[in-house]
Amino acid sequence: MKKLVLAYSGGLDTSYCAVSLSKAGYDVHAVSVNTGGFTKKEIDEIEMNAYKMGVSTYKNIDAVSNFYNKVIKYLIYGNVLKNNTYPLSVSAERIVQAIEIIKYAKSVGAQYIAHGSTGAGNDQVRFDMIFQTIAPEIKIITPIRDHKLSRQEEIDYLKENNINIPWEKAKYSINKGLWGTSVGGDETLTSEKPLPENAYPSQIEKVTTESIKLTFEKGEIKGINDIPKDPVSAIETLHAIASKFGIGRDIHVGDTIVGIKGRVGFEAAAALIIIKAHHLLEKHTLTKWQLQHKEYLSSFYGMHLHEGQYLDPVMRNVEAFLESSQTQVTGDVFVSLKPYHFMLEGVSSPNDLMSAKFGSYGEVNKDWTAEEAKGFIKILGNQNRIYQQVKSKI
Repeated sequence: MKKLVLAYSGGLDTSYCAVSLSKAGYDVHAVSVNTGGFTKKEIDEIEMNAYKMGVSTYKNIDAVSNFYNKVIKYLIYGNVLKNNTYPLSVSAERIVQAIEIIKYAKSVGAQYIAHGSTGAGNDQVRFDMIFQTIAPEIKIITPIRDHKLSRQEEIDYLKENNINIPWEKAKYSINKGLWGTSVGGDETLTSEKPLPENAYPSQIEKVTTESIKLTFEKGEIKGINDIPKDPVSAIETLHAIASKFGIGRDIHVGDTIVGIKGRVGFEAAAALIIIKAHHLLEKHTLTKWQLQHKEYLSSFYGMHLHEGQYLDPVMRNVEAFLESSQTQVTGDVFVSLKPYHFMLEGVSSPNDLMSAKFGSYGEVNKDWTAEEAKGFIKILGNQNRIYQQVKSKI
């Protein structure tokens, strides 16, 4: 039999792939990659259903720590928000999932690899590019895309093959992960409608104000409220706290890889708080030139990650820059949580460049004289002065 590894989520599309490819004579080995958001019960259910679809084996790969170390860490270093809004929750996951799946396919000697993407979305690009880059010798098969199948056609096929799992489409499509949850529904297919309150997986449980302290060490979050934590645990803990306030909800509008506009809701309480808190700490501990150059390189990094270009070596170059920029980004950030929003109150850092030793902005200077200030301003304005006088022929 022809050995095939299937990227399997347990949803309708990948279930159709599992059944149809098994019946077509492939030896199907289903693989799921956990990048956060899965409970053990959910993983067990996905495995049970995979065997119902006729797969030979099922494997769930725990890639949560790998997801943080390979991707999320750099998104925090870069304060990456696509279109100043979206923390790349799903697109970042897909890159790690694709790499883990193709590595597994190579390890078991698979001749084929399959996924359930359609021809209209971003994931087809991310999966195919990763697969063909790492293992060009493995053929990619995409039944849904290749046959332009409708959802109803897939349901009918599975019923014909005695797969009677209820496939009624939920009103909202939810994708949970460590770095946030995407929410899609009828409203996100329009340009004007907001998602209703009940569309978000976390509902408001707290209406008072709560203060928390986030501790960073060299750009990584390492503690909450003076309790040391590894970064993954800190992200999970912060989400559990902040999501009860309804924090982190928004709708992202952006350009897809295939050239059309897309709109998706998301809930990413921990991601948004950490990025904003980290950025505030950087404002206190980095020079203005570090901040300026980080901004455009971080935007470049986020865009290329979103577009599936993770394996291009330029990404490692940017990661090296981002990591080297974090040596002084250590300290505490104080945050207040309120219903639907949060406020950054301030920072405490041994590396704070806002040191009163040199002066207080707008108040008093301690490191230069009035005459030195006048000379500095005159020389600083030389180029503008010369240009304006030449331009006006004075």
